[in-house]
Amino acid sequence: MVREIEPSLNERAFVLQALKQGRRVDGREVYDMRPISITLGSDYGSVEVHLGKTKVVAIVSAEVIRPYADKPTEGILIFNTEISPMAAPTFESGARSEEEVLISRIIEKSLRRSRAIDTEGLCIVAGEKVWQIRVDLHFLDHDGNLVDCAAIAAITALLHFRRPDVTVSGEDVTIHPIDQRNPVPLSIHHIPICISFAFFDGGELLVVDPNYLEGQVKEGDMTITMNSHKEICALSKAGGIPLEMDQVLRCSQIAIIKVAEIDELIKKVLEEDKAARQSRK
Repeated sequence: MVREIEPSLNERAFVLQALKQGRRVDGREVYDMRPISITLGSDYGSVEVHLGKTKVVAIVSAEVIRPYADKPTEGILIFNTEISPMAAPTFESGARSEEEVLISRIIEKSLRRSRAIDTEGLCIVAGEKVWQIRVDLHFLDHDGNLVDCAAIAAITALLHFRRPDVTVSGEDVTIHPIDQRNPVPLSIHHIPICISFAFFDGGELLVVDPNYLEGQVKEGDMTITMNSHKEICALSKAGGIPLEMDQVLRCSQIAIIKVAEIDELIKKVLEEDKAARQSRK
């Protein structure tokens, strides 16, 4: 495995000195996120998201399987993350790094445990057949804050996805091809969005959406998952410096504003795609 090059002492000092003056190395304000670009593919459930130079592609697929014995009326939602060496040379193909495992857990906690997706709506025949929805996340460019970029890609892909329609007659189940019958969108209760923070100088300084260099220099981090109803779906803090309660509250107030902006962007992109598809019919 290629060892990550540590930032030099000069780089660390430069980042900290800039933050103390309310500036960041890439010219942003401390509470600014990098520009977000969402591109929807021609196939339902295919999304490419750019967060600055960080790039993630999400692809959603569905198949009919037998449900778990303890949840006979619930469909299954699974996430698969793949960080290739193309994203950064420190990642190895086929080997899951600690960072990849952490990202996978945060995404799963944000989307599955927050009950954002109605899994009971994925049931076809109780105890026999349910839909399994699989979200594949491919990380193509790593310039910091993979979590937020992946979370936006995953929820947008799920909102964009359409599964084939199904007819149940007695014990017979008919899955209609997309070209014969209009596909069905997933039932999604709310849109959870991750906002990540990095802390410096003993927790006195914080930034939103840390880039790659800031991610290397940080003393601690925290990811808040929230929806547009101002409900905190998950809060993840894996190590780093301890935080005071007022810092956590301050971060949650910043997250409310950022989540509202991203939520609006996702809905706008989906509406534009819907209008474009209808005009092509």
